Amino acid sequence: TDIVLILSHLPTLSVDPLAASDLFDLGWQGSMIDKYGAIFLHRGHPDRRAMTCALESLARGRFVSIAPEGRESLNQGLEEGLSGAAFLALKSDVAIVPIAVTGTENKRVFPNMKRWRRTSATLTVGQPFRIAHTGDRRADLKNGTERIMRELAKHLPPEYQGIYREG
Repeated sequence: TDIVLILSHLPTLSVDPLAASDLFDLGWQGSMIDKYGAIFLHRGHPDRRAMTCALESLARGRFVSIAPEGRESLNQGLEEGLSGAAFLALKSDVAIVPIAVTGTENKRVFPNMKRWRRTSATLTVGQPFRIAHTGDRRADLKNGTERIMRELAKHLPPEYQGIYREG
């Protein structure tokens, strides 16, 4: 649900969302995701084809949306970030725009959908930033991922900051 909210509020249609390949099997939802032009990737291991497609999109001046945790949170708080977003940003030398979404938990959305009611949600867009290149690829990926997650945490209430909550 987060990606639908994000895409519906962006001022451009030049966005290629990265989506887990298992979402393709969700019936009409998977079909809709595919028709939108999502870049499907296989979770749990590096997917060179998906990363190549995402880098090509960025090179063409398009935006790529990615969940830096590799999925929606299972515990409603930020979980450990994966390095995919940092990799794309470093490799293509593009800015990252952090977008935080709250209020889209399944326990809130699905009961309202059954009753044809809207669910209020909040979308917060942070300032674009770039990840520093130091020449140490591993350190850049680690530090870049940490920066991405900390920037997202800044735009979330404390109960959603998860492991990135400041003391």
